[in-house]
Amino acid sequence: MKIFLLSLFAAITLAAGAQERPEGLFINSKAPDISGKDQNGNNVSLKDLRKKGPVVVVFYRGNWCPYCNKELKNLQDSLQLLTEKKATVIAISPEASEGVQETVKKTGAGFSILSDADAKLAKAYQVAYTVDERMVKRLQASQIDLVKINNTKEAPVLPVPAVYIINRDGTITYRYFNENYRERPSVRVLLENIR
Repeated sequence: MKIFLLSLFAAITLAAGAQERPEGLFINSKAPDISGKDQNGNNVSLKDLRKKGPVVVVFYRGNWCPYCNKELKNLQDSLQLLTEKKATVIAISPEASEGVQETVKKTGAGFSILSDADAKLAKAYQVAYTVDERMVKRLQASQIDLVKINNTKEAPVLPVPAVYIINRDGTITYRYFNENYRERPSVRVLLENIR
């Protein structure tokens, strides 16, 4: 009986300390507002952008992520196709503004990119997760210091790569959420889902 109780206590303690996995927001959910300054110092507000048409919101990990850069480059290369459907693209990253500028250099992004260094937006969209110490060390071994890049004093937070399409009334009409950071939706799929 003693062993059973000790095992149960250990299991509960481990479960309590484990981070809850993000799930992202779902289709037909109301999208939380997004506001802030983009890489050019322009004020960006989801509420204002929705008045013009659908908004494609992209959460990415940082300029150090080649899969993120490829996704953003593809969006930039097809930006005219998206804007022809009256869509606006916003990308959101946990990196500080210097990292966002580096993303622009690498991808040529002409759409707004917001720095979400405090992970407020990633948490509101339920895509944020705290990077465990093991992964932090693995990235540091590759010359990627998330604490420095994201300008944080706490454990670094990254978003699960996610894309949402939000319609004029603020409802999510398309959702892509995948913990496999190597997978991203194609622009063709996004175009098919813009209404």
